[in-house]
Amino acid sequence: MTKRMVIMLALVGTLLGAIFGFQAFKGHMIKKFMATQAAPVQTVSAVKAVLQAWQSQLEAVGSLTAREGTDLAPEVSGIVSSIDFKSGEQVHAGKLLLKMNAAADIAQLHVLQAAALLARSTYARDREQFRAHAVSQAVLDSDRANVQASAAQVAEQQAQIDKKRIRAPFAGRLGIRAVSLGQYLNAGAKIVTLQALDPIFVDFNLPQKSVGQIELGQKVSVRTDAFPGKTFVGKIMAIDPKIDPGTRNVMIRAAIRNPRNELLPGMFALTDLEVGKPEGQITLPQTAISYNPYGNLVYLVENDGKGLDGKPRLIVKQRFVTTGATRGDQVAIVKGLKPGDRVVTSGQIKLRNGSPVVIDNSIEPTDDPAPKPQDE
Repeated sequence: MTKRMVIMLALVGTLLGAIFGFQAFKGHMIKKFMATQAAPVQTVSAVKAVLQAWQSQLEAVGSLTAREGTDLAPEVSGIVSSIDFKSGEQVHAGKLLLKMNAAADIAQLHVLQAAALLARSTYARDREQFRAHAVSQAVLDSDRANVQASAAQVAEQQAQIDKKRIRAPFAGRLGIRAVSLGQYLNAGAKIVTLQALDPIFVDFNLPQKSVGQIELGQKVSVRTDAFPGKTFVGKIMAIDPKIDPGTRNVMIRAAIRNPRNELLPGMFALTDLEVGKPEGQITLPQTAISYNPYGNLVYLVENDGKGLDGKPRLIVKQRFVTTGATRGDQVAIVKGLKPGDRVVTSGQIKLRNGSPVVIDNSIEPTDDPAPKPQDE
């Protein structure tokens, strides 16, 4: 090998060494740079877990029904001669609402009254004759029977006339009238609906396991979408004495004061029944819970020493929890937290274990056990 070739090989080796050395140095610098790049700081809101008085409740969907309610209809046929009510009117018990033509019935009543008067006169005369031994006991008995029969006929005819006078059977609120003057009404045809609305009843069902938690006089809160944010309070007045064998539920009836007639029969309602005594429970806004198929978790905020600026460095850690009942915007935590734990309530979507965070509670999620919708 010539001297010239040796020099060439030495130069090639030096060049290759320089190239590989540069690549190694470059990789080292990249790794060093990546190591110095910390995860971005995320802004979150957080609250401290605290014990609150938690009142257990039984919830059910119920239906409102009137204390008394019926569709008024005549027992007999006839032509409407007078209408003495207005649609939607509040009426007292016994108020005359409608008359049907009863001229022929009244005339027949007069005939029967005359016959009754004659029977009484005959009986009185024959009674005097009987004292004078001018008539027999049989005649006097026949006269007495005629008096009683004629009186019964008068009462029967009067009842027939009364059937053509429709009166309110109880105090309540009338609906929209369904008849007109001069209309021929068949027996059983609807005239108007009458509903007694104060108090009003709510009927709902609870599972049989709840029977031991309910009793007469127990407070019931009722809500309906007709009046968002408004709660009506009532008390249990009746518990069905049997369980439905098909559903294994028991029917409950509660009475609710309804002085303004806001609640109407047929409405559906959401009922809340307080049971037991209030217990201490850790509660969180429902937004703090990340619900997953493999379990529900929260992010705890922890102090991880000091940052480069000398201020405390906050990071988050995942913690699996067991959730209990919900109430409005709140959820009870049965297991996994202790009072004083600081929990992230919003901003979890960008978080993972060890993510650095900064807390900003200028906008906090709602945490109301009984939220009320507001129109904006």
